[in-house]
Amino acid sequence: MSQKAFIRSVGRFLPERRLTNQDLETMVDTSDGWIVSRTGIRERRILGPGLGNSFMAVRAAQECLERAGVSAAEIDAIVVGTVTPDMFFPSTACLVQRALRADAAWGFDLSAGCSGFVFALTTAAQMIEAGRYQKVLVIGSDVMSSIIDYEDRNTCVLFGDGAGAVLLEACPEPGYGILDFIQRIDGAGGEFLHMKAGGSLRPASLETVQRKEHYVFQEGRQVFKFAVTEMAEVSARILEKNGLTGADLKLFIPHQANLRIIDASAKRMGIDPQKVVINIDRYANTTAGTIPLCLYDALVQDKRLAKGDYLVMSAFGAGFTWGSVLIRWWE
Repeated sequence: MSQKAFIRSVGRFLPERRLTNQDLETMVDTSDGWIVSRTGIRERRILGPGLGNSFMAVRAAQECLERAGVSAAEIDAIVVGTVTPDMFFPSTACLVQRALRADAAWGFDLSAGCSGFVFALTTAAQMIEAGRYQKVLVIGSDVMSSIIDYEDRNTCVLFGDGAGAVLLEACPEPGYGILDFIQRIDGAGGEFLHMKAGGSLRPASLETVQRKEHYVFQEGRQVFKFAVTEMAEVSARILEKNGLTGADLKLFIPHQANLRIIDASAKRMGIDPQKVVINIDRYANTTAGTIPLCLYDALVQDKRLAKGDYLVMSAFGAGFTWGSVLIRWWE
């Protein structure tokens, strides 16, 4: 049996500035009651001006390495899940590598929307399983405030900024670590959730800026409908595939997009709501950052994981992309 990757350490970065629902009431036609009832969000963090994605990613990675007692020189590779890089190129991974002085590492960015972290995690896990690498940093980091129109009440209430990082290594004991995953994409969903301009098809121009085509566009009802069905299904499927039930899980860590989607997924899995990790009320949807931020809360702040515990992570994002990961904790 091939070696499995396990999560040795976690780190995070959250901007200091808080944008509350009450703040948004002064900016667009919305209300705290409306936002909370439909999303579960009460506030979100916003990165300060003049700072980019790599600023957050580097700090999350630094804490992660410090907690593990590992130097940046020991890192073999860096995989960053993001849709808001500092720039098209060089990659965020390159910027992180330089800032950390991880001279032996190579790496790349992975774009999968809100599924960015789980896609990056499973990609990195397979690098460990192949036996070619010993230590891989996986970072989920997004500055969603940089691509949100704060005059669009349908999207500006949903997103925030934040970053989380994990260090993967080969698990020294069989039967633990990242045991399995299911990943899916469906490009037909692109019309419902995208950023139209800024790429090679529609390069930046006066026209694209005036039409606000460099901001997130979301057709909320279509995205919600698909997300509820598919994220719930893939979350249940990973358990069934491995002969487990919701009763076997210690924790369920879902992408933090909408509280109703989270509830639907937990119900489909047949798990106690107390097992669901939720921080959407404090951080909103940080895209690739949500799951590692939840893991940080569960592991570091609340100490809810012990050796042998099963947990499932699942996400749904633009593309459409979605997936689930089954982990048996080793510590």
